[in-house]
Amino acid sequence: MPSCVLAYSGGLDTSVILSWLRDEGYDLHAVYVDLGQPCEDREAILKKARDAGAASARLIDAREELCRDFAFPVLQWQAKYESIYLLGTSIARPLIAKKCLQVAREVGADTFVHGATGKGNDQCRFQLAAEALEPGIQVFTPWRRKPFRDKFPGRSEMIAYCNQRNIPVKASVSKPYSSDENCLHISYEAGKLEDLTVNGVELVEFGMTVSPQQAPDQIEKVTVAFEAGVPVSVNGQKGSAYEIVQKLNEIGGRNGVGRVDMVENRFVGMKSRGVYESPGMTILYEALRLLEQITLDRELMHLRDRLAPEVAEMVYYGFWYAPKMDALFAFIQQAHRTVTGEVSLNLYKGNLMVDSRQSPYSLYDEGIATMEGGGSYNQDDAEGFLRIQGLPSRVQARVTPRSY
Repeated sequence: MPSCVLAYSGGLDTSVILSWLRDEGYDLHAVYVDLGQPCEDREAILKKARDAGAASARLIDAREELCRDFAFPVLQWQAKYESIYLLGTSIARPLIAKKCLQVAREVGADTFVHGATGKGNDQCRFQLAAEALEPGIQVFTPWRRKPFRDKFPGRSEMIAYCNQRNIPVKASVSKPYSSDENCLHISYEAGKLEDLTVNGVELVEFGMTVSPQQAPDQIEKVTVAFEAGVPVSVNGQKGSAYEIVQKLNEIGGRNGVGRVDMVENRFVGMKSRGVYESPGMTILYEALRLLEQITLDRELMHLRDRLAPEVAEMVYYGFWYAPKMDALFAFIQQAHRTVTGEVSLNLYKGNLMVDSRQSPYSLYDEGIATMEGGGSYNQDDAEGFLRIQGLPSRVQARVTPRSY
């Protein structure tokens, strides 16, 4: 009997795949990677896998690793796909693949199975991670097999299959959008969200945030401290990476922070709509950006800003385990050596407003920056500076005069 490891979420797709693989004769080991999914009953998910015939069903706690080793390095890059998406799902997939491959090695399985479709980005992230970490592993994707698609041409057929076999799933025919959850965010897509005339924020039942309209009618102040670009405390209370993200999820969530509705360009070529909520990470991105403004050298910051979209693309596409990414992460650690200090933000009905920022490594010098008389900046120096800067323009103007 062939043996495989399934990246199991307990959602509609992997619930169907688990039962289908058992019918196909696979000895199946279900792996639920705990990434701090905020709305899921873990014990119920493992029980469902065992009831469906999994040879084993295990939970692997990767919450701290997700935040510390995956989310925070991307945060330091200020990497947002297409300037908006905070990459909550993209970041998690290489970690899930890593944990599943470790189990496969332990149980002697030669096949890694996931529930990503042949139309989406996750198939790329899972497979590229698997091929980088375990080149000999077989990656089996049911959605890329015609017999599976013929049996399950759509979500309605999958829901009916689960109902026939008494497999509990959250999806329904009346509201068939799918979701992906972890402590960094929840994403919502498909179903009625595919109609761009539908208001996605009104349609979705958000799991981490209240609507800005329902948020309190008063400002809440939050202070985040960083050491070398890494968050270390919230409101003076130190915590692990996961604890910090969770605390900020609570604070941001009750203030309606971090909701996004966007149409993005998938790696496979199509445009796709996604609705996201990322309250804690939204706060961290803004707080770190404000701290960088006073601690990073101009040229270094501008270099980082030019490279950040490329980092976001590599994460989004699935090239996490690549020499280029290794080098980029080493670079950002070096760049953030002095990004240490505190930032206070005022949160109000989905908005983030700076209150204060301070750092022992601040490059901001009030004596130089002041617009008042005196100070340590000699304005006479600007004369020679601008003559030198203008030299190429003067030469060019003599050779090819511009009409005006």
